[in-house]
Amino acid sequence: MKAVGFTEFGGPEVLRVLDLPVPEAGPGEVRIRVHAATVNAVDALQRSGPARSPDARPPFVPGMEAAGVVDQIGAGTDTVLGVGDHVMAFVLADGARGAYAERVVVPAESVVRAPLGASDEEAASLPMNGLTARLALDTLGLEPGQSIAVTGAAGAVGGYAVQLAKADGLRVVADASEQDETLVKELGADVVLRRGAEYPDRVRAQVPEGVDGLLDGASLGALTARAVRDGGRVVTLRGYDGPGERGIVYEPIVVFRYTRERAKLDRLRQQVEEGRITLRVARTFPAEQAAEAHRLLAAGGVRGRLVLTF
Repeated sequence: MKAVGFTEFGGPEVLRVLDLPVPEAGPGEVRIRVHAATVNAVDALQRSGPARSPDARPPFVPGMEAAGVVDQIGAGTDTVLGVGDHVMAFVLADGARGAYAERVVVPAESVVRAPLGASDEEAASLPMNGLTARLALDTLGLEPGQSIAVTGAAGAVGGYAVQLAKADGLRVVADASEQDETLVKELGADVVLRRGAEYPDRVRAQVPEGVDGLLDGASLGALTARAVRDGGRVVTLRGYDGPGERGIVYEPIVVFRYTRERAKLDRLRQQVEEGRITLRVARTFPAEQAAEAHRLLAAGGVRGRLVLTF
């Protein structure tokens, strides 16, 4: 099968088309004929060579979100899915088993039907970042009527967080650049304030007592405390867990905790169908142009998702 990956770490130029054996679905697994795979920042981190298991050997195939059609179900697998179903999946990229391939095998708990009416490209944009936003909100544990601040609200995780927070009945105070203000308002934020280091102070001007929780998609770190009430919580996406003040608790999250949360992924599907979540695809690339997609991602400023097609 055709896949896109690398045999040495480096910049986007190390990505190339590979010819790999077709994987087989074992017990508890589902194989997907991939039509679309989303490009994420974590894919670029894997490509550039962070620490890996000493047993890991090339080739490496990145990619953590895929959509396509079920084409094999492992023996004894507990699933409502059937061969031919249109699905989306959260892929735990491991060695050569990433989403940038014509076929990928995943645990049955990591795959659900794609939203009705969604293209493969749109469906592929949801699993990992949608589940990241869901995990962030679950970690904050806010109740309807409470307030949440979201930094990086125009991004992939931030955008889903705004919409999911509104669906949870929260009051959302989000950040945006001047050019993204309309987008973030359309996502449903109650209040949109200019992004940057002064955003926490702007939040306090709007919510004098401070918000109940904050999702730090823009990695403001310790600055976020200024926006949060005494005893509030901050969820961080890149590991920040610095000391809090005034009883504020920082909670780093890792989306791998939700790799097999089938019910939560399926709920995201339902929320797309209900119109509560918007799937945003910025641009698609044939798989052979994966390096160009990685360059565009690295340049920043992309609104919506970059998706490879197979």
